[in-house]
Amino acid sequence: MSNTIFPIMKNGSILFFYFLFTALTLSAQNPGQMNTWQYYFDRPAQIWEESIPLGNGRIGMMPWGGVDRERVVLNEISLWSGNKQDADNPEAYKYLGEIRRLLFERKNMEAQDLMYKTFTCKGKGSAGADYGKFQNFGNLYVDFIYPDASVPTKYKRTLDMNNALSTVSYTKGEVNYQREYHTSFSDDLGLIKYTADKPKALSMRLSVERDENYKAYASGNILYIFGQLPAGENQQGMKYLGMIKVLKRGGSLSTTDKDIIIKDADEVTLYLSLVTNYKNKDHERLVSDILNKAGENYNKLKSNHIREYQKLFNRVDLTLAKNSNSGLPIDKRLEAFVKDRTDNDLAALYMQYGRYLLISSTRVGGLPPNLQGLWAPQLSPPWNGDYHLNINLQMNLWPAEVCNLSELHKPLIEYVNSLVEPGSRTARVYYDSDGWVTHILGNVWDFTSPGESPSWGATNTSGAWLCQHLWEHYAYTQDIEYLKSVYPTIKGAARFFEDMLVEDPNNGYLVTAPTTSPENSYKTSSGDVLSICAGSAMDNQIIRELFSNVSAAARLLDVDKDWIQGIEAKKAKLAPTTIGKHGQIMEWLEDYDEAEIHHRHVSQLYALHPGYELTYEKTPELMQAAKTTLERRGDESTGWSMAWKINFWARLKDGERTYKLIGDLLKPAGRDHGTYPNLFSSHPPMQIDGNFGGCAGIAEMLVQSHAGYIELLPSVPRGWADGSVRGLKVRGGGEVSFAWKNGSMTDIEFKAVASNTFTIKLPDKERNVKGIKNYRLKNDMLTADLKKGQKITIIFNN
Repeated sequence: MSNTIFPIMKNGSILFFYFLFTALTLSAQNPGQMNTWQYYFDRPAQIWEESIPLGNGRIGMMPWGGVDRERVVLNEISLWSGNKQDADNPEAYKYLGEIRRLLFERKNMEAQDLMYKTFTCKGKGSAGADYGKFQNFGNLYVDFIYPDASVPTKYKRTLDMNNALSTVSYTKGEVNYQREYHTSFSDDLGLIKYTADKPKALSMRLSVERDENYKAYASGNILYIFGQLPAGENQQGMKYLGMIKVLKRGGSLSTTDKDIIIKDADEVTLYLSLVTNYKNKDHERLVSDILNKAGENYNKLKSNHIREYQKLFNRVDLTLAKNSNSGLPIDKRLEAFVKDRTDNDLAALYMQYGRYLLISSTRVGGLPPNLQGLWAPQLSPPWNGDYHLNINLQMNLWPAEVCNLSELHKPLIEYVNSLVEPGSRTARVYYDSDGWVTHILGNVWDFTSPGESPSWGATNTSGAWLCQHLWEHYAYTQDIEYLKSVYPTIKGAARFFEDMLVEDPNNGYLVTAPTTSPENSYKTSSGDVLSICAGSAMDNQIIRELFSNVSAAARLLDVDKDWIQGIEAKKAKLAPTTIGKHGQIMEWLEDYDEAEIHHRHVSQLYALHPGYELTYEKTPELMQAAKTTLERRGDESTGWSMAWKINFWARLKDGERTYKLIGDLLKPAGRDHGTYPNLFSSHPPMQIDGNFGGCAGIAEMLVQSHAGYIELLPSVPRGWADGSVRGLKVRGGGEVSFAWKNGSMTDIEFKAVASNTFTIKLPDKERNVKGIKNYRLKNDMLTADLKKGQKITIIFNN
């Protein structure tokens, strides 16, 4: 079957598909056949960023693959120190009016000083014990005992993304050793299997430990680790319990107080169950129930795991050209890519790795991925391993819809819903406003207060940005019952700004005051370097989008007709996105220069991406100003910032610049930004949002559906002359597959995931449309009414 794509039009909103494609692909044409997606090392890990990430959305393992000593870092996504707290400062609102007066009188320094004294959270904020941090669960150590001291050969350590497995193989003496690891998607436990091709070849000592707040012991064939994490004063910390069951075939098993010792076994299998009492009333029973329910048939567990995992991973495939470097160990392959970027398949691997990480770090009913995904080797990860809400958490979910993992958006959606109640209190305490708000900091304890430092903690549009994800899930799925369920959350965010916005007497615009442009600072004419402002460009863009989305949702649901008229009136009084003295998009209402021209945040371009206020069709001058903004900011930055710039340049339809930024992102990190050997993104240190942003950016190069039409290959470099993709999703409820050769489309298949009217912009070449008779063709626009499940195929004559 040939592959097709189609645009989508609903309620007058058109989604076109522009085609530059042609068919190379077995993968695009045969949904049952996947490319091989893996990377490998030819040596054990020396640092955590060389170990292999495995996860099932709740538990994580990262094996290092040591020959003499194996370390497996263990994680559980809900394991947090801290506890719920009331961090809202009841005195803050008393000073809001004065802060605004100072801002409007251009006394920004005085306003900022007053904010530091009065308009922060209570306590220490993100530095406090109450706030907490995501923590490592423990470390499993396996010390191997060999009959001789021979040097190992033929070492290979692999991540198999097709099956969510990691393997290690090596030869020592005359024995070939194999290991296999996975975190089960079907049975919710970790499994490790050690084998050898000679009998009685496996002898080892197993132990589990943690840096602090733990007890460990061995009893029978089970290792135990348990404890309780610190919390704030007079608070009960989270409890956790891990059980590692050790089964052997042949040989002997004995225990000490803390170790299990295996001698002369033929095979050893470990079953790991890790549980916390986060939303689990009886975690001690649950941890053993998981083990008991799983049973002891490893091959059956492995088969069930692969089947469940592939239901998600196998939805999308991408074929791009390989070169002679494509078969290198991944660390060497990254090094080779610095000088030779014809290894196009590395970009395809990176996209699929991003999908793999998302599948592995979140799942329906669980938590969204944090700054670390769900992997951390330490008790104090960078930035607490928390949820930063001024881009980082949002970026984690950018691939969810377009990369055909829509259900993995749900943990974020539920997290956003969970912020409404605490965020309503925060809105009232700080702003005396209805609705709900949250600021930059997020944890599992419902923290919504401003941060401890106004320079970064005062941003108050984080909840509105999160609501974009609630709308995007509807845009891609067209699930009206879902929209009905999240409408109160979106409306609550809009109600906050309906109340909170205040008129700036200097220009008549409605503005957020006080606020920031996330983490950036500006220089005043007097030489002051400040952060606090009124009405940053990003705030205006996000609120305009929020008001548009809540109005659209209300119309679809046929509710709040009178209320949305008021919302539309307030939207009209927001400051427009404006071009400044350098030809750039202004970041603040005043045309200030930024204190750091190459700052990692490019918040004034929210309207370009992930928003879609800026397009060539509607705002060509602003698109040029966006280019100028990016040229001034520069390309190289933190990992996640470069990932964002991939998306920016994809929206600007500059394939060469986009691919150049992929090269920057994939530069071996060392102590700098880029990519670590295991493909984790480097801020530095490791921060997983760069992986997800890069993944989404590559998808954005292949298909776009934000600007009132769907466009295929909008931003691919000349080097991607041939290729194919299967299974990407588009707004309006469609799924597309297509192939191209010599830069020209060969075939497209489009499937309607929801009943809708689809409009496709076609290239000017002969084509054969199959699967529908009653389509309309005008100029280069093909429009067709499709029912859910209906497909169209377009084959081009080249």
